[in-house]
Amino acid sequence: MPYFAEHFGNPSSLHHVGDVATEALEKSREEIARFINADPDEIVFTSGATESNSMALIGYALRNKRKGKHIIISEIEHISIHNLAKWLVANGFEVTKVPVDQYGRVRLHKIERRIREDTILISVGYANNEIGTIQEVRRIGELAAERGIAFHTDAVAAEGLVDIDVRRDGINLMSLSSNDIYGPRGLGVLYIQKRYRVNPIIIGGGQERGLRSGSENIPAIVGMATAASIMRKEMDKEVQRFRGYRDRLISEVLNSVEDSYLNGHPTERLPSNAHFRFDGVEGEAILLSFKDKGIAVSTGSACTSKTLEPSHTLIATGLIHEEAHGSLQLTVGRFTSDQDIDQVLDVLPGIIARLRDMSPLYKKKR
Repeated sequence: MPYFAEHFGNPSSLHHVGDVATEALEKSREEIARFINADPDEIVFTSGATESNSMALIGYALRNKRKGKHIIISEIEHISIHNLAKWLVANGFEVTKVPVDQYGRVRLHKIERRIREDTILISVGYANNEIGTIQEVRRIGELAAERGIAFHTDAVAAEGLVDIDVRRDGINLMSLSSNDIYGPRGLGVLYIQKRYRVNPIIIGGGQERGLRSGSENIPAIVGMATAASIMRKEMDKEVQRFRGYRDRLISEVLNSVEDSYLNGHPTERLPSNAHFRFDGVEGEAILLSFKDKGIAVSTGSACTSKTLEPSHTLIATGLIHEEAHGSLQLTVGRFTSDQDIDQVLDVLPGIIARLRDMSPLYKKKR
């Protein structure tokens, strides 16, 4: 809070007010680096994960196009990655999408078969933001290193929930978001390993070592660093609590609601994520029914919820459109209580039963 008004300096300024901001900026950079086991000078602050993804894919592709113009992503990447892939293709690059198995896992041999001599970058998310499946990040990093290919991961869904170590996992570029660890909105991070180079995509005064111009958002940066510090200290305890909530949701929903199924990997999934599908009902109707009860749930990614198209992630796992449309995403977090779980489990069976009674599709099935 003090950096909104009391310490209002610009770190690019040379006077003492600017010095205070510079000190806060660099201390925050050090804290973010500790969060992922990186060096402080490998941390670049951005306006959010979308910009970080853009700098990683576009910036790396443009900087390294003489080495090759082929990039590999998975079929279940965040929508921002898919849209960046479209931009790259429109600008002379080739993008290959790797299919996933029924649980949303990218298999290493499928990546390996798609590597070419001109492949310069592999981008696979650390964990899927919808169905919660965690990828074999370390093995992908090892494969990329063996082939001399840069490895980028969008780690937004996993940060604060999984122990992320960029050294151990062989990650060369990684996107993070402030608000996904309860920090301020409007701030992200791109980790860039020292020997890797990207072109800036925002040109201006040369801040952030010339990689991201524009005056740094010091209040948000301090806020994200503080959030990262809290998450680093409390993650083990919190993750254990989340996992208990998740497992209870999965067990009781599947046992109490007929024709219900779990989406995503049964064990290798985020501790906060329970993702279901229900025959004969639509996710939007479930969401609105929960909304009437004062409970916030989702049918998929918040970044794609304004479209009526089924989730590209669920379709990629082999579901047909009708199955994908009947999905419900439940996520628990820092402020979730036992009473919240009780309430969800109390109202969910009745919601599904009521919607099925109105569904001609389900009646025909029965």
